[in-house]
Amino acid sequence: MSGFLSRLTKGLARSAGKLGEGLGAVFTKRRLDEEALSELEDALIAADLGTEVTKRIVANFRKSRFGKEVTESEIKEALATEIAEILAPVARPLTISPERAPHVVLVVGVNGNGKTTTIGKLALQYREQGLKPILAAGDTFRAAAVEQLQVWGERTGAPVVTAPANSDPAGLAFDALARAKAEGRDVLLIDTAGRLHNKSALMEELQKIIRVIRKQDPTAPHSTILVLDATTGQNAITQVSVFRDMVDITGLIVTKLDGSARGGIVVALAEQFGLPVHAVGVGEQAADLKPFYPMDFARGLLGN
Repeated sequence: MSGFLSRLTKGLARSAGKLGEGLGAVFTKRRLDEEALSELEDALIAADLGTEVTKRIVANFRKSRFGKEVTESEIKEALATEIAEILAPVARPLTISPERAPHVVLVVGVNGNGKTTTIGKLALQYREQGLKPILAAGDTFRAAAVEQLQVWGERTGAPVVTAPANSDPAGLAFDALARAKAEGRDVLLIDTAGRLHNKSALMEELQKIIRVIRKQDPTAPHSTILVLDATTGQNAITQVSVFRDMVDITGLIVTKLDGSARGGIVVALAEQFGLPVHAVGVGEQAADLKPFYPMDFARGLLGN
């Protein structure tokens, strides 16, 4: 964990720098008055924590520290505690239930958010846990996505179910589930398309995948994970809303925190939607995707 914590802190450096600059400009050693609270509010909103989270934090500070002298380090530690409390209810690892065999995980999200890479990382982690994963290359209209998943399949030793270009993704998912059952696989990870320029077509495609796999297993998918790119900032809020209109999202994975100055978006997502955050990613390697720990994340976000 210490190695990942170091990578998380390093990955969040841009976010911490952005928030730290704002806090440093507000607090040296000064009394927490209305002007300071207003400047704190601006700094938190600029760091993508969102208006609701910001209002909540500022209200708590006004109640507990108003009129007192505070330093930047005191404010950062208090902020870390506040942020961790907001994040704690959503920090839930993705639990695979081998008794379901196979546990079907439908992975959705906008193209470019890191869906395929995330599936590969999860597959490797499951192999290391002694599970037998199988992958389905459901973005049949994008050759690069299929090839990328095949590379991860070779790397992880997990079979990858593919179909000819432009094939029906639902048919592929059906075949993948049948094979997963026949081979006694523990978990089936299904990659999907993410073309939001035609929302109605994508919605129809995802809903058809679900209808078709339920012909074999009425309880599937057992998890529907939305992968979000932290660099998109507040646009991630819109993506959650859009995909929740399409399918029943059961949890989130947030990627590319190492390239973002907008890591605060995770806090805004937790406050607004309350969806489980299963994992966060801070790099390209499998070890760079780990379960979400609220206080570690909060301190990394603040550079503590």
